[in-house]
Amino acid sequence: MNWAGLDIDILGPAFLAGLVVASTHVPLGRHVLKRGIIFLDLAVAQTAGMGIVAAHSFHWEPGGWQVQLIAVGAALIASFLLHLTEQRWAEVQEALIGTLFVLASSVGILLLAANPHGGEYLKEMLVGQILWVSYGQLIPVALLYLGILVVWFGFRQRQSSLLFYLLFAIAVTASVQLVGVYLVFASLILPALAIRNRRGSGVLFVGYVISAIGYAAGLLLAAVGDLPAGAMIVCTLALVALMGGWLFQSNRTTV
Repeated sequence: MNWAGLDIDILGPAFLAGLVVASTHVPLGRHVLKRGIIFLDLAVAQTAGMGIVAAHSFHWEPGGWQVQLIAVGAALIASFLLHLTEQRWAEVQEALIGTLFVLASSVGILLLAANPHGGEYLKEMLVGQILWVSYGQLIPVALLYLGILVVWFGFRQRQSSLLFYLLFAIAVTASVQLVGVYLVFASLILPALAIRNRRGSGVLFVGYVISAIGYAAGLLLAAVGDLPAGAMIVCTLALVALMGGWLFQSNRTTV
């Protein structure tokens, strides 16, 4: 046990990053589940990651405007194409999403092939480096997510498929740089699975609570056990979502 790892200066920004990510990913994840396009997040996140890798190959400064432009541009193009394929070939949309994920992953590996640190960089993109997040990084992401939430809930009655895809691309591009591809998927899908059968105004709050507990437990266990934080949070989120889903289902059965 490494009790010295319980450093609030490290765990505080990391936990806040989880809450910021959950703010958009819980409502967007419910919509992903409702539409039945479960692996959309992986495909778009991987495409944004491919854009980041492409920018990295030009030795641009991480977090610089060029990197952000390429990452969000790649994600927006991918989302727009998936919107078009949904209109034309809805019956094979999941297969096309999976194909995009594999293509983006393969292109990313090819771009990193000549990089001696490519394997480490690829691991960081997938698992994330949430413990390295600073409060300063969270401010622009939080403002961006606030705008996404205003548009998402403000135009709920006029939401279109294209609007969903574009907002989704922007949100995922920001979150994949904070927490990595795996945690993006877990933050979108696991809370959504737990609350899929719930209705009412408080359903999103329940999803946020599940996310908060999952992130908090994962960070604490990773710090004490000196384990990778991203992978541990994925595991704790899955466990909390499973317990929450079982509890909600039990309550419905008894009622």
